Amino acid sequence: MTSQAVTEALKKDTKTLVGPPLWLLAELTYDCPLHCPYCSNPTQLSETKNELTTEQWQKVFSEARDMGAVQLGFSGGEPLLRKDLEALVKQARDLGFYTNLITSGIGLTEKRIAKLKEAGLDHIQISFQGADPELNDAIAGRGNAYQQKFNMAKSVKAQGYPMVLNFVLSKQNLDQIEAIMRLSCELEADYVELATAQYYGWAYENRDHLLPSREQLVEAERIVNEFRDQQGGRGPHFIFVTPDYFETRPKACMNGWGSTFLTVTPDGSALPCHSAKMLPLTFPNVKDKSINDIWQQDFSFDYFRGDDWMPQPCKGCDEKEKDFGGCRCQAFMMTGDMHKTDPVCSKSEDHHLIQEAIASATSPSNPIVMRVNQKAMKHAENTQLNITRIKI
Repeated sequence: MTSQAVTEALKKDTKTLVGPPLWLLAELTYDCPLHCPYCSNPTQLSETKNELTTEQWQKVFSEARDMGAVQLGFSGGEPLLRKDLEALVKQARDLGFYTNLITSGIGLTEKRIAKLKEAGLDHIQISFQGADPELNDAIAGRGNAYQQKFNMAKSVKAQGYPMVLNFVLSKQNLDQIEAIMRLSCELEADYVELATAQYYGWAYENRDHLLPSREQLVEAERIVNEFRDQQGGRGPHFIFVTPDYFETRPKACMNGWGSTFLTVTPDGSALPCHSAKMLPLTFPNVKDKSINDIWQQDFSFDYFRGDDWMPQPCKGCDEKEKDFGGCRCQAFMMTGDMHKTDPVCSKSEDHHLIQEAIASATSPSNPIVMRVNQKAMKHAENTQLNITRIKI
């Protein structure tokens, strides 16, 4: 073989390294004290076992930081249920991460807020389910949840954290949008995400009960814009996120598969996005591989990078570098084929499925299914009970 041939062969065998996972999401546990029907956690929570130990999580953080990861989100389930949360926060801070706790606020206390601050936590995001106690607690499936959230939001602000709130919007609470914004002002929020539900996990099961009509969304957006104008730049920064079911082009899935975001689940599975476990791919585990090997070499992380995998019309679309063919999980859920164009796209041959979903949501035929946590699921299985179903 000539030297030129050897060089060409080496080029073919040398894999181009991708940039680092800038954003690491640590799903510390899937257990949760709430039962929200829009939860995006996997519905088969009973399959989640063998949560990572403190030492295993610390190894993940170190490896990710060595690669260049800069932001670390502590999520779940409810991450406050991990007794080692403060130790994990401290190690992340020592490594140089910007850290974010994503919590329901249930289980938070003034003392624990102070401990997290001492450990170096940068910011806390608290979720609400509604603007009034009755609806909030009905959606959360837990009494007195609203008051706990309200009190802890006040304490988070008082202890010097940025006040970051999240409201998952659906047709259950969308008519409260103005009251939600006024509540955010009362709590002196700095940033407020008004995010309509995205349909994965329990939310997909309950889509007919959650998906608003186009008219409801248009009215909600009008109210948000009018409220912003009245504020004149004062008060919270409101971010209104509409569901992609009402778009003609899909969103770029996690900024592109395996390009920016890395999720590690409670049992150590490494995923390019929080929902990817549903796909017919075998994903690696941080117990067996390093973060670098997973990100740079694993088959599953490389699978949807680039455009070689794309069918038409994605392959020939001049927008493919903007949306990367859309969400692989959504394509799989709705068509049964993870390679297909995201049905949200009007160019997709399956776009009618989106239209049918919108139509179906006008008259739900099945009862809503409340999210069940690990302990409750295990108890239900052991006693052969049915998952709780209620009408909200």
